[in-house]
Amino acid sequence: MGFKISPASPAGKWIGFVTAVWVQAISGNNYTFSNYSDALKSLMGLTQLQLNSLSVAKDVGKAFGLLAGLASDRLSTPVMLLIGSIEGFIGYGVQWLVVSRRIQPLSYWVMCIFLCMGGNSTTWMNTAILVTCIRNFRKNRGPVSGILKGYVGLSTAIFTDICSALFADDPAKFLMMLAIVPFVVCLAAIVFLREIPPSSTTAEESDETKYFGIINVLAVIIALYLLAFDVTGTHGGLFSQIFAAILLVLLASPMSIPIYLAAKNFIRSGAKTEDVEQHVTEPLLAAEAEKKVETTSLTEVAAEKGRPVLGEEHTIFEALSTVDFWILFGSFLCGVGTGLAVMNNLGQMGLALGRAGTPRPIWNAASQILMAVGYILMAMAMPGSLYVGSIVVGICYGVRLAVTVPTASELFGLKYYGLIYNILILNLPLGSFLFSGLLAGFLYDAQATKTASGGNTCIGAHCYRLVFVVMAIACFIGFGLDVLLSIRTKSIYAKIYASRKQRKSSMSNGN
Repeated sequence: MGFKISPASPAGKWIGFVTAVWVQAISGNNYTFSNYSDALKSLMGLTQLQLNSLSVAKDVGKAFGLLAGLASDRLSTPVMLLIGSIEGFIGYGVQWLVVSRRIQPLSYWVMCIFLCMGGNSTTWMNTAILVTCIRNFRKNRGPVSGILKGYVGLSTAIFTDICSALFADDPAKFLMMLAIVPFVVCLAAIVFLREIPPSSTTAEESDETKYFGIINVLAVIIALYLLAFDVTGTHGGLFSQIFAAILLVLLASPMSIPIYLAAKNFIRSGAKTEDVEQHVTEPLLAAEAEKKVETTSLTEVAAEKGRPVLGEEHTIFEALSTVDFWILFGSFLCGVGTGLAVMNNLGQMGLALGRAGTPRPIWNAASQILMAVGYILMAMAMPGSLYVGSIVVGICYGVRLAVTVPTASELFGLKYYGLIYNILILNLPLGSFLFSGLLAGFLYDAQATKTASGGNTCIGAHCYRLVFVVMAIACFIGFGLDVLLSIRTKSIYAKIYASRKQRKSSMSNGN
């Protein structure tokens, strides 16, 4: 009969998801600007405000992610991945040519264009990956989002540690990696990742949950492995090469799941493929919404006016006309905007501070408070506060991304999810401009002194203290918005959890 894997088979479906994980593991290149920003600053003779404006340019690329959102319902996943990989290859490739001095530094605005291209490339990759995987595993969208965004968070450490291990932190070689590696990995996803019908039985859902748990454990192991390498100091050449080889093995380890499924299917080759649901855009609470449409006056009014209620499919204009969408948008801005300011300025912050059943919005609210604590710690400038504060901010930033993605799909549906996701992602360039380009850059330059090369620098806790205080205030505002959204969506999440509980109960009864 042959050992053949169909994209719609369980093994084929999981091969696609594993390649999606790999794409996310290399798509955080937009968060690595601080790794080579000092090279650009000295090479181009920039002030901190000019450098931050350059970093905003890469985040502005995400504003053009609206194009990827619009295209997500018209272009196939492979085409979108191909567009993103080519754009990233060009954007980061030109930056590599400049930093490696193979060409003369380009004008400031031309460099802005290529940084914008590099930033925009990830919107095509992320949209293709998120939309496809959430539709393929629509009843496990929370774990899917958490895993994918978790690997995005790991990607910065993956790139940085491999570059440190193999190339001694050379910024030019680091940029070469940013240009080549995502292009190659996207080619693998182009071959294997397809949109296919989701699981249709409780047994399949249970298996999916088990496999997601395995991938989560592997992600934690990878994170601890990277952390161990970072905290153990300088390493020799042979040790670093061994580290890189083991890291690649760990990144490849999720492929054991589709290999296991393929072998299992080969052994039971007489088994027939089950019938599955065909349509992937069914709203999460379609059945519940039909049964309980009379339970609240809000639902009745919405039905009379022909508008969908939360939990049903929304067109982009219907989503934009809801108060809940803009509350989610505002709270997201307060979280990721300030988080990006830290990521973009971390190199200079390190120098300045002397570096040698719960509704998902509740988790966002908790992350906002912790993020504010992180900023206050960094403002205090005590020994080690930059490390502790950066860890807290990074964790909270990851929580926001992981939680907001499935929240949007649960409230406004999957049919136009690609575009809705990219409208929310507009917060990245907007937040970067407000908190990094304007706030951090202006206040830093106000404290800095001129250097001989024409740029400037600032040493001392005062350089970023006011920046951290303002960002902590923004987080408290975001906390209030998250609490408001939690109150407004309490009933919809009660229905979601009741539905999940009923599915689990029927599954256990069936066993």
